Amino acid sequence: MATESRYIQLMDTTLRDGEQTQGVSFTPAEKVNIAKALLQWLRVDRIEVASARVSQGEKEAVASINAWARQEGFAGRVEVLGFVDHTRSVNWILETGGSVINLLTKGSEKHCREQLGKTLEQHTQDIRQTIDYALQKGLKVNVYLEDWSNGYQNSPDYVFGLMDNLKDAGISHFMLPDTLGVMAPDEVFASIGDMCRRYPALRFDFHPHNDYGLATANVMAAVRAGVSSVHCTVNCLGERAGNASLAEVAVVLRDKMAMELSIDETHIVRISQMVENFSGKRIAANAPVIGSDVFTQTAGIHADGDHKGGLYKTRLSPERFSRTRSYALGKMSGKASLKKNLELLEVDLSEENQKKVLARIVQLGDSKQTITTEDLPFIIADVLESKSYEHIRLLNCSITSGLHLESTASLRVEVNGGKHQTSGSGNGGFDAFIDALDKVLKLHDYTLPALADYEVRIPKGGHTDALTECVITWDCGSELRKTRGVHANQVFAGVMATLKIINMQLHELKASQV
Repeated sequence: MATESRYIQLMDTTLRDGEQTQGVSFTPAEKVNIAKALLQWLRVDRIEVASARVSQGEKEAVASINAWARQEGFAGRVEVLGFVDHTRSVNWILETGGSVINLLTKGSEKHCREQLGKTLEQHTQDIRQTIDYALQKGLKVNVYLEDWSNGYQNSPDYVFGLMDNLKDAGISHFMLPDTLGVMAPDEVFASIGDMCRRYPALRFDFHPHNDYGLATANVMAAVRAGVSSVHCTVNCLGERAGNASLAEVAVVLRDKMAMELSIDETHIVRISQMVENFSGKRIAANAPVIGSDVFTQTAGIHADGDHKGGLYKTRLSPERFSRTRSYALGKMSGKASLKKNLELLEVDLSEENQKKVLARIVQLGDSKQTITTEDLPFIIADVLESKSYEHIRLLNCSITSGLHLESTASLRVEVNGGKHQTSGSGNGGFDAFIDALDKVLKLHDYTLPALADYEVRIPKGGHTDALTECVITWDCGSELRKTRGVHANQVFAGVMATLKIINMQLHELKASQV
């Protein structure tokens, strides 16, 4: 069902409802920085920053946000949740320099009766008293109908009675929360559509929760039904399963419903990362728009399709959010995935060398799920300097280490066609490997050169699961020689570098005997 394009306000409640996430408590300085980012960078229409009367620290944070907002021209766009307590919430907000109260009222008869112990008429009288005082003091008043979704379903007469009692009270926004996240899109569309038809002169907001994973779909239904504003949070923060994700809501309203929004999408990821750092709540790698993996192609066929004509690209492009598309390297990689990464590094390899590098990537993919672009230079250097000597081959190897325990190594190797099984121990995994290997090499009249230097590193900006490059400098008597090993495990990177020097010297020995 098509919906006519119109302007939809986004109200971000990360700093109020989002802070009800288990384990999340923003410091005053963090609140101020997030508020500035939301209004100045992202350009959301409104932000809800706190609940009144919570703490002195909260009060100081709200005062700082309001002072900044007035100075930067954002006055009236900072909102605070207040309670039906006549003067107390209003005075608290006034003392912070605020200008908007979001008054929390009971939107279901059950909440009104069982939590407050009052009738609709008594609750209405208390609400009107607080509203009249707020308006008298110059505050703009919005009203939450808490538990409205259950109230509409179970006690509609109560909901309509409350609306009739408040519709002429000077309220700017009537905010309809699905407080417990119980609604499905068809229920949202029917109920909000009914509210909009009954009260066409009023402005409605929709405040969803994500308990069934339907928050974004419910936003679409609410907009289709006629709301003018929707509430959301950065990174889906909020109580229980969270609120609607700001990133998801923004792209869906723009792309799927052609709605007009004020926000600057290029800052979505930047603010998401800020909130992630301040909240301590990690973003899922596959979270739409903001996840670390959502613009990464893993399958080689997808990279090939993009290379040949953007066959796997959509309107949801990474550039739109100041991000870049990447092509994962691993067991599923193909030539196109490698080419895309080589283009990014501005590295040109022959077809033959590309095949060698790709074969090495696939091999490494068995021990490391994803090879990054940062890993690639290590692999290229390793492959290009490697010779196809196999005078010694490692068939199997197990190395164990423990705190305050001697390390051990068990290995099976093939030297000049003969297979050997041996074990050794030492001060660390690499030392244990050398001890075991020496026992085999003595049988072939070969002595490993002494170590002159041993370097281990990961790529710049790499993670703990990055590939490890080990470069060993060997003292070969008349000269120093370097070999490189690359592996996901740093001990085995050293093992690979060791096998290279042995192969090189055994090859030279054989050549001199010819």
